[in-house]
Amino acid sequence: MQQSGARGKTIHPNAYNALADALSVIFWNKPPFERYLRGMLQNHSELLASLDFQISTKREVSGQVVNLLRANEHRYLDLTIHLMIDIANMDRFPNLEQQEDRIEQVTRATIAVGELRRWTSKEREAVREQEAHAADIAKHLADSERNRLFASDHERLKQIFMLMHSATNPHQRGTDFEGFINELFSLYDLEPRASYDLEHEQIDGAFYFETDHYVLEAKWWKERIGRRELDVFKTNIERKAKNTLGLYISMSGFTSDSLAVYSYSTPFITMDGADFMAVLDQRIRLEDLLRRKRAHAGQTGQCFLSAARILADTD
Repeated sequence: MQQSGARGKTIHPNAYNALADALSVIFWNKPPFERYLRGMLQNHSELLASLDFQISTKREVSGQVVNLLRANEHRYLDLTIHLMIDIANMDRFPNLEQQEDRIEQVTRATIAVGELRRWTSKEREAVREQEAHAADIAKHLADSERNRLFASDHERLKQIFMLMHSATNPHQRGTDFEGFINELFSLYDLEPRASYDLEHEQIDGAFYFETDHYVLEAKWWKERIGRRELDVFKTNIERKAKNTLGLYISMSGFTSDSLAVYSYSTPFITMDGADFMAVLDQRIRLEDLLRRKRAHAGQTGQCFLSAARILADTD
């Protein structure tokens, strides 16, 4: 412990990290997450004005909140401790309990809150003793929590993605690929739904993006996806509600004739392995990629637009 003079107490950097991690996983849906933060920060309009709940993901907002609190620690010390203690005292997560994969999500939140609780107990003692960690705080002030959380998740998923390329069991790789897609889409708050069965039809997954529902088909084959598979996918989409769109993912790409057929009118967009790498390398955000692909499909009728072309157009 170090004394920081006139500044008084400082909070250990790891406590801030624990706060950011816990805040990002105690809610699954954005609306209750936003309501909670607005309630906790209601007396600090200057902090709320810096947050963009519409564009940023929960992880990014969590990192930004913690970054603001830490950068102005002397001013927001009481608020930070209050926020830490409030989350550390949580023993239920109603929003998570409503989700299909509630067990996994509640477990993750419980672990994160437990880690925060461990650091909170230390910070309570530190506040009472008027001790500080000024040197550690100064060292970590340059770190951006938003970038740290977001970048580390991308790197972890990238390693998983690369390992799947060397898998020898196609069935297991398919299962792992589905989990990978769900986790990546969750990172961007796209509320993915795991595979499910309908009468005479199996859906690989679904997600929600900017007022539209998407059904998802994902294949990791050696061969390129041909017209027959895309025709089946188109038929499946047309059976759904009017505002339902589709995303077809093929790690091996698509045959030229299949793309030619869906170059004038299409109810779906497509992604390939190179698109995933662009996202995992953080050369383009997933929601930006989907948005550009959807706009391109709407303007041209073409189902495919590569991330490489999008990035080249923006250079």
